[in-house]
Amino acid sequence: MTTPLHTLHAAGQSIWLDYIDRSMLSNGDLARRIREDALTGMTSNPTIFEKALATGTAYDAQLKAAAGTGGAWEMFELVETDDVRVACDAFAGVYRDSQRKDGYVSIEVSPGSAHDAAATITEAHRLWKTVNRPNVMIKVPGTPEGCIALRRLIADGLNVNVTLLFSVDAHARVIEAYLAGLEDRAAAGGDLSHVASVASFFVSRVDGAIDAMLEAKVKEGSLTRERATALQGKAAIANAKRAYRLFQERFRGARWDALAAKGTQLQRPLWASTSTKNPAYRDVLYVEQLVGPETVNTMPPATLEAFRDHGITARTVDSDVAAADTLLNDLAALGISLDKVTDQLLTEGLASFQKSFDTLIAGIEKKTASLAAGL
Repeated sequence: MTTPLHTLHAAGQSIWLDYIDRSMLSNGDLARRIREDALTGMTSNPTIFEKALATGTAYDAQLKAAAGTGGAWEMFELVETDDVRVACDAFAGVYRDSQRKDGYVSIEVSPGSAHDAAATITEAHRLWKTVNRPNVMIKVPGTPEGCIALRRLIADGLNVNVTLLFSVDAHARVIEAYLAGLEDRAAAGGDLSHVASVASFFVSRVDGAIDAMLEAKVKEGSLTRERATALQGKAAIANAKRAYRLFQERFRGARWDALAAKGTQLQRPLWASTSTKNPAYRDVLYVEQLVGPETVNTMPPATLEAFRDHGITARTVDSDVAAADTLLNDLAALGISLDKVTDQLLTEGLASFQKSFDTLIAGIEKKTASLAAGL
């Protein structure tokens, strides 16, 4: 049966699921989604695993059996890499049939290494070796140090998902690191055709921050309610459209053509944080307004199901880009700096992942202690 998800996929946007847990891997739910929902990939992060491990008993037997073999971090990597390996196997057919364009499952380096390129490289190689699947993607943060790691990891032949991108400038640094890594690999005689990368550009959080700033200006009397309403809920899409324009500009010309001739893949923009946080906005806003070729949208289950039910597909990602520029210029004229907003969102994103990771480790310690006590 054809659904709006199939129409979205046909428009050139890959649909990835921003969720993973052991139950869906074993009860046939993931296989069904691949079969029925045009699902072609999956992303994970410490927050998702925190929720999965905190509820239910799906991980209890493995944690109990592994008790005493390592600390909480090692326990987490054990269950995490097992889940990602199983998911990679579930997507193996997609990976094969798409000629390695899709079928990837992402696993993230720990947030503590976000500002340490050497630590990121070491951990990425360990996760790559442990999962041991050609369609695993290692997630690294889009910090300056993360870009240094990205170049090295691409040169080493690893697939990389660069996450927590909020600004077009950060996206530009990521694209440069990817291209340089490919050139390093080519110069060393490496195969480029098996290397893949996506740039995860976060969307809805931008509106959350800027809408609040506009609301504050209304309360202080420096902005009318009518003008604020006209600007709210639009900055995130405008910012992402600028990122897509950058993607179109950078992946063309002599430099890219030389790499493409060696079988290199595009580093596609991946729209992340695409669930709608404001109930006043359409629940599929951040999917419908960023549809276009050579893109990925990673959706949490509720957003995916909403789009399956009532999503509308039209090519929107590169429409009215001039209007996007005008909107962001209008915000700047009001004293709202997009650069400051995106810098703050990166800081908050890293802190949030660190908090989730710390909570996750504490939860594993508590659970393993309870299991050992027979509770």
